[in-house]
Amino acid sequence: MFLIVGLGNPGVKYKNTRHNIGFDILEIFGRKNGFPVFKLQKKTGSLISESVFGGKKTILALPQTFMNLSGKAVKIIAKNLDLKSGDLVVVHDDADLPLGKIKISQNRSSAGHKGVESLIKEVGSKNFVRIRVGIGSDENRTDEERKKKERMEDFVLGKFTPAEKSAAQKAAALAVSALQSLLENGLEKTMNEFNKSSD
Repeated sequence: MFLIVGLGNPGVKYKNTRHNIGFDILEIFGRKNGFPVFKLQKKTGSLISESVFGGKKTILALPQTFMNLSGKAVKIIAKNLDLKSGDLVVVHDDADLPLGKIKISQNRSSAGHKGVESLIKEVGSKNFVRIRVGIGSDENRTDEERKKKERMEDFVLGKFTPAEKSAAQKAAALAVSALQSLLENGLEKTMNEFNKSSD
């Protein structure tokens, strides 16, 4: 069994923002692989889509608790599932990775990402797989943005600029392929292939 969680914020206001790329990737993955339309599951506070992928039951979840409380929803979803290490996969934005790049990791600290921080706190472990999707590092930002890192919240909650959209779409497509590989081929092979291609 796999539980795949995309991180983001609910509502039209946050649609297509940098912070919501985890939501976007799961929606693309679901459509591409014939998953049912996401439906709100009130008891978990999440949009859920379930199917079988690669012979295993696979649950896609988009917590509707807002990013900083994502862990509360995931904890409820995971409570009655027999999840083993590697069965929980989280897809999220990463401002420390260049736009267009992805990185797959496991058993890593949150590095300041509030959604991941919440998840580690609520689940009680950092030993889950993460597909980190670059939304831009210092080399991508303007001089003003570099000087005002306290405005990170404004940056991640902003929408991709027209110049950034192509790279963002490339990263999303790469993350979808990595997710498929992870479910079909396992973590080690997927990390070897996709982390190398993103260096």
